[in-house]
Amino acid sequence: MTNDTSYTTEEIAKLLKISKLTVYDLIKKGELASYRVGKQMRVDASDLETYKLRSKGKIANAADNAAVVPKELLRPTRQTMNLSHTLERQIVITGQDISLDILAKHIEKQMPSIRPLRSFVGSMDSLVSMYRGESDIVSTHLLDGDSHSYNIPYVRKLFVSQSVIVVHLLARSAGFYVVKGNPLGLEGWSDLTKPGLRLINREKGSGARVLLDEQLRLHHIDPSSLMGYLDEENSHLAIAGKVAAGAADVGIGIENAARIVGSVDYIPLIQEQYDLVMLKRPENREWIEEVLTILQSKALHHELQSIHGYDLQRTGQILFEN
Repeated sequence: MTNDTSYTTEEIAKLLKISKLTVYDLIKKGELASYRVGKQMRVDASDLETYKLRSKGKIANAADNAAVVPKELLRPTRQTMNLSHTLERQIVITGQDISLDILAKHIEKQMPSIRPLRSFVGSMDSLVSMYRGESDIVSTHLLDGDSHSYNIPYVRKLFVSQSVIVVHLLARSAGFYVVKGNPLGLEGWSDLTKPGLRLINREKGSGARVLLDEQLRLHHIDPSSLMGYLDEENSHLAIAGKVAAGAADVGIGIENAARIVGSVDYIPLIQEQYDLVMLKRPENREWIEEVLTILQSKALHHELQSIHGYDLQRTGQILFEN
């Protein structure tokens, strides 16, 4: 009897004790066979076992599989039955904003040979994943407090020897989530020092965490003096939800999450820049041009305009390339 078990990329990451981005990298390189169910990637148990055997050196390549691997592990998968189509090119798009899901949909529609995969990681981890070759289009909203600019200072420092292109996606408001009615009267960064105030923080490397840390540095506030600084959640919605539930007095995030949660107030503090970074490798040149065309298209702009709080005045503008 064949084993019809299949796994999501998250489950594969847990089973192999690796990051989800590394799983995507294995899929991109064709080392781990996969197939799509809607927007989700799946990996059959037999394909996972084949990958593990190959990694252990028990099979050298696909030609040797028949002599080593049991027949039940070699049955055709959805991917191997249509390999030339599904493995033409898969690109990983990182970040949490809904605009990236919309962009992925337009890429899939306009470029049938491209299969976008979504990875929901923070800005700094996204850049590091691209540096390691694990992702293709990364989103970032990292504030550099000294220059009062976004993203490019970080890109310059990390990609010293690699050519990249930075393209503006959108601008959006970031600020405080506070309890309904704002009983503590929070209005700005210096108010975080109010006695007894409970903060809920984002994880290290996220754009919201970098924003907070830069503002604390600029306002000469010791992070260790803030109650809850070490309490972390990994999304804007989770932060807003904690404040709404009364588990914290304040959190940092974007306006849209406050509107979705509904039972929190939002205090706007800064207009942040949300950009995309892509590596200018020769094999990427063609699809990068297509992505730039999509970013500048009326169709994408029209769809993004339906979402509250997006400033699209510079969407598709190239901000930096080397």
